[in-house]
Amino acid sequence: MSDELLKLRNQIDHLDEEILARLSERARCALQVGEVKQGNVYYRPEREAQVLRRLADLNPGPLPAEAVKRIFREIMSACLGLEHPQKIAYLGPAGTFSESASRKQFGSAPTFVAMSTIDDVFRAVEAGNVNYGVVPVENSTEGAVSVTLDLLLASPVKVCGEVNLRIHQQLMSRAEGIGAAKRLYSHAQSLAQCHEWLNRNLPHLPRVPVASNAEAARMASEDPESCAIAGEAAAALYGLNILAANIEDDPNNTTRFLVIADHDAGPSGHDRTSLVFSATNRPGAIHSLLEPLARHGVDMTKLQSRPAQSGLWEYVFYADIKGHQQDAPVAAALQELGARAAFLKVLGSYPVAAI
Repeated sequence: MSDELLKLRNQIDHLDEEILARLSERARCALQVGEVKQGNVYYRPEREAQVLRRLADLNPGPLPAEAVKRIFREIMSACLGLEHPQKIAYLGPAGTFSESASRKQFGSAPTFVAMSTIDDVFRAVEAGNVNYGVVPVENSTEGAVSVTLDLLLASPVKVCGEVNLRIHQQLMSRAEGIGAAKRLYSHAQSLAQCHEWLNRNLPHLPRVPVASNAEAARMASEDPESCAIAGEAAAALYGLNILAANIEDDPNNTTRFLVIADHDAGPSGHDRTSLVFSATNRPGAIHSLLEPLARHGVDMTKLQSRPAQSGLWEYVFYADIKGHQQDAPVAAALQELGARAAFLKVLGSYPVAAI
């Protein structure tokens, strides 16, 4: 071993010792914060977002900003686990994109609880059996997740965060190649997201929709004459070989997930507010509802309609707007909108997720 290499390794060892000492000091501070906090809310999405943005802005390199965010999210996750262990519900089974989104948002420290349906995630949060839930709400290719929108309308839970997860679909199997495959398992949305690739490469292979990508991977692990489309986490979990990587038709394919809880988040300085409302049945009703947003300078980033449960051909409208409901322009616009709407529910305000 050269003297130069030995010198560098000793320097790294010394730096690691300094990092460990600082981490221990940070953890002790986090424990003190937990003692000072009042109530049962230990995870503050707005505070975490502010910390991660600040560190990304201060980052001198050479680590990229996203790497810095991932490292410090894990540090905060571990410290929060010392303050108060967290339980997070997600749409299971293990190995789904919902689990990946949950771990991206909360780090590795919490206990992650797989649920059979999105409805079960909502119920677990409502009952207080978990601290938070993570549910898919829309995909950039396939659009809105209707069941999530309907449950947000009916449930008392609040939206306190969002996660954007780039979706990379992998073709996997127990076999080394796809020549022997007689069937393909996957979730219907993933089959749709890979439709053109499948038509070009596996046009005659029967496609079998199943409840989730992770379930598809599990079934493929037990069926040597099959393959599945799922994420890398599912391939690792079930010991499958990835035969073709990133087969989604849209390379920017992204799913947006919402974090639900019994509280929303405070202002972080870069926020989004989600709401649902209905209009009275008269000409110009929608224009009347949206006019206060424009007048107060509030930017609306999404508007979509869903059939209401109250009657045939009646609709509710889901909207996302920039800003926090405590921001003065947003608060004024929402007050006017509520006075004009037949119904208004603010689903929550929360920090905007990175793309």
